[in-house]
Amino acid sequence: MDFLALFIIYLLFVLASVVLVCIYSGRKQSFPARGLSCITQVSSFVIPTWLQRATQRVLHRLFHTRSCLFLVLHLALQVAVYGEYTWEVFGYCRELEFSIHYLLLPYLLLAVNMGFFILCSVTNPGTITQSNQESFLKAYAYDGVMFQKSTMCPTCNVEKPARSKHCSVCNNCVHRFDHHCVWVNNCIGAFNTRYFLVYLFTLTAMAANLAIITAAFLIQVVLLSNMMLGSYIDDQGQEHAVEILFLSQHLFLTFPRIVFMLGFVIVLWLVLGAYCCFTLYLALTNQTSNEWYKSRRYECSCCQALQPHDRHIVYRNVYSQGVWVNLKEIFKPPSSQKKKKTRGN
Repeated sequence: MDFLALFIIYLLFVLASVVLVCIYSGRKQSFPARGLSCITQVSSFVIPTWLQRATQRVLHRLFHTRSCLFLVLHLALQVAVYGEYTWEVFGYCRELEFSIHYLLLPYLLLAVNMGFFILCSVTNPGTITQSNQESFLKAYAYDGVMFQKSTMCPTCNVEKPARSKHCSVCNNCVHRFDHHCVWVNNCIGAFNTRYFLVYLFTLTAMAANLAIITAAFLIQVVLLSNMMLGSYIDDQGQEHAVEILFLSQHLFLTFPRIVFMLGFVIVLWLVLGAYCCFTLYLALTNQTSNEWYKSRRYECSCCQALQPHDRHIVYRNVYSQGVWVNLKEIFKPPSSQKKKKTRGN
């Protein structure tokens, strides 16, 4: 026990020391950067070196190289959720006389989602090569801030068109690069963004639909059993009215897989719903995730303070042409058309 106490005190001392060093040596860094630096330094004291290197290799393999692991995991999760829905929820709901059209809606959404998932995975996002770079160079005008003219990609050896970016995972420059999605094992660029939007919205609708049907089934079970009007006796022999906590525990013990699936799809619904709102905002304002992230640098007060006083840069999105035109551009991306006119040019 004494050794354990001394070890804990030692860890706390190391943690406090590293935090103080980070605070006083990194004042010009942002708070998240200092926090990440602190966590990294603390972990270097606690985690063995061989484990750190192994973790870095695994993370690099997962997120910085093309791999089918997340694609397989994506399909496995869908099989697990729909297997549970078909095996238990669908049958129970049929016994409770739920509408068959209502119960078949998740399968329709699954079919549409899988179709756009495949399109998103196999469609060329807009890979830029030496043979097609001229057509992509005419698609967008350079804004002079985020995208500079005559910038060469040292890896692909091509001139980088406006709104393009080199993907380190695919090792290609991509036209109107948004991000690399590990779930579809492909970049999201000019020519598959429309498929990605439909895929994302149908995936969110699937999670919402499954959550609503499952919750409706559990509520119907509670109402038919009149459980809320009953009572229970605790370990001390005292009688209590049925509460939400007791009801949740009872449902989990009675339908463990269904309740677990409900919790999973609710969390998935919330996460995907938030991401859908963000993606829709980007589409309506004609931005990509890459451009939105880079634009934060020009709006961050810390980053502006590091810029020379005679070169104070203010970023303005010159590619937005109104909601309707922005959405039209998503579904019919420019590639070889005339260079788009931008505001202020």
